Amino acid sequence: MSDHAIAAAPGTALAGQLPVSPNNPCPFLRALVANGYVDGHVVPLSQLTEIIGCASGETGSAQKKVRIATWIVAVIANGLGPARVFESATSGAVLDELRNGPLDKHGGGSRILDAHAKVHEDQIERLARFGKDCKDPAGGIETGLTAKEIKTFMAANIERDGDAARWYFPILMKGEWPVLLKILGKGEGEARYLSVAEVRTLFVERRLPERITARLPKPA
Repeated sequence: MSDHAIAAAPGTALAGQLPVSPNNPCPFLRALVANGYVDGHVVPLSQLTEIIGCASGETGSAQKKVRIATWIVAVIANGLGPARVFESATSGAVLDELRNGPLDKHGGGSRILDAHAKVHEDQIERLARFGKDCKDPAGGIETGLTAKEIKTFMAANIERDGDAARWYFPILMKGEWPVLLKILGKGEGEARYLSVAEVRTLFVERRLPERITARLPKPA
């Protein structure tokens, strides 16, 4: 099992993509930036919430709830001070300044993406060990994590971080892996699962599945 970083150097672009700042620690946002769906610097919250809402696949009032939840997270992502929150609300989230913000675990948690925006293959392999064989609605069997396995995985991450884990890490994690399950998941109900192969593509290749990009506005 290898522990070397497998992504491109921080800030560089993969073939056919735009460069992404290492100071953007969110894999989902990194994919949006790399593929031109949002700017890598300042993104108006109206645009960001629209894209996340569309990506969720929800419609009507359910999508409105997703957009509201996204707005609440985004407005504090760059800082909790009143001036910073006001600036975020009026000007937008600064995606290349999220590192060291209130939502940054500094490479803790899953450790797939470290504090220097390097992806570690051994941590993706570790994620897979928490998964199980899942039936792909499109056909075949693949390794994935349902909500139950994701809960176990997050608890193991907190335990592994030990004294480095902060009391609020479990709260932050609820806005990460469970949200990825909601957006990228396959299947319905308790059988809905997060594909490990798609997680790897998201982190390493900074790409979203075609079924997700089909929901999004065309990139700029």
